[in-house]
Amino acid sequence: MVGIFQCVLILKGSGVMSQNICYLSATELAERIRSKVLSPVEVMDAHLERIQILNPRLNAIVTMSEWLAESASKAEEAIMRGDALGPLHGVPFTIKDTLDTKLLRTTRGSRLFEDFVPEAEATSVARLKEAGGILIGKTNTPEFAFWWETDNLVFGRTENPWGLDRTPGGSSGGEASAIAAGLSPLGLGSDLGGSIRQPAAFCGIVGLKATHGRVPITGNWPGAIHRYFHVGPMARSVKDVSLALSILSGSDGVDPYALSVPKPKPDVSDLQLDRLRIGWCADGPFEPVDIEVKDAVREVAITLEGLGLQVEHVSLDGWDQWSAQDMSAAIFVSEMVFYIKPRVVGREALLGPVIRRRIDSDNLSLDEYLESSEKIELLRQEVAKYFKEYDLLVCPTTPIAAPPHDSREFEVGGCRVQGRNLLSATIPFNITGSPAISVPFGLNMDGLPIGVQLVGRHLREDTLLSVASAVERESGELYQSSPSLCL
Repeated sequence: MVGIFQCVLILKGSGVMSQNICYLSATELAERIRSKVLSPVEVMDAHLERIQILNPRLNAIVTMSEWLAESASKAEEAIMRGDALGPLHGVPFTIKDTLDTKLLRTTRGSRLFEDFVPEAEATSVARLKEAGGILIGKTNTPEFAFWWETDNLVFGRTENPWGLDRTPGGSSGGEASAIAAGLSPLGLGSDLGGSIRQPAAFCGIVGLKATHGRVPITGNWPGAIHRYFHVGPMARSVKDVSLALSILSGSDGVDPYALSVPKPKPDVSDLQLDRLRIGWCADGPFEPVDIEVKDAVREVAITLEGLGLQVEHVSLDGWDQWSAQDMSAAIFVSEMVFYIKPRVVGREALLGPVIRRRIDSDNLSLDEYLESSEKIELLRQEVAKYFKEYDLLVCPTTPIAAPPHDSREFEVGGCRVQGRNLLSATIPFNITGSPAISVPFGLNMDGLPIGVQLVGRHLREDTLLSVASAVERESGELYQSSPSLCL
């Protein structure tokens, strides 16, 4: 297995300083730009240089902004004039290619939209720009963001920088790959069944799916299943996703599910944690789970107990009565097909094989659809009961570390399971709308990152992010030595 982090690459005309800039956090970049230690032009040039070298191998960023030099120069001029600066002033960011960008191509991973240029900006993209961020470009996604690997007929396959024979996951796999490789410090993904958290786990970064409605999804494709869809931040640190969430949150008056609640604080790392009650589980409804992933979840629990929190192993066997996998497959696929079919009539030949299979599948009967809907409500009630007693749940993000590309099946714990089981621990919390975050916690024996998932009560991102920050501090900095390894 060969990954970008194991390769020795020669970067012409670039020094150690340029390499290190690309592994500074978005928060630190903003602070250094504000204090004039770094200039927006210098930061942008470093990232563009790195993109030029690494992106041809990774295929993570698929469309570049046309106004990068101009935007960086304007950001620098604003600093010199003494203008008021936003919290991300001059900081580059990337976004998944399902989010609309005004005057910049948005393909949605499909040949049907290969030349589509939106007239309006997605709310989440506009908010990062208003905070001073500079959009580098769009990152790869499976067609219509409806698969757990990142490949399509427009741009091809995205690679995982930790192992070029491994998937970066999906559907925000291009975003996770770009951030992990230092092509971007911060990004946006979307999440219907784990599409932020699963790629984050596979690529060793942080991915946050906030409470449903916390971040408006206006301008995200597809325009279906909105009651389960999320848009959220991805970065290499909990502090960065916390900052991004404070910028992204709040109703936009367009998304009917968006909540008019106070914005979370940009930094919650100092919240008092000692009174929290936390349960952990790496078996039960999440089985089968690789032993190294189970060990990581257990180690996080031990770590939190050592910090003085009340931590105990919990049995979630009752959740098995309602398979989140089956219910979501029934509801998500049927509603997605209903939405897509009239929009592709006469152009089916342009679709990739995954979407073709979806639209050619048999429709659910009304009784089957309603039965799945009823089970979803029962699972939501069961999860609500858990969070009446506990503040957080610690569990796997994925049952294994990143598998090889095109793994339609994989073996774990002596069981042979379908590829969709890669989402077995993430889908339940799309169904419930609970806030959930994947945090990297070490590497497995093959040198691949392991992600651990923390799930919280609705609208208690402060607690979730504070505990995630504590886990991050105790686990050490995964990217501390990466620049010297990569380049």
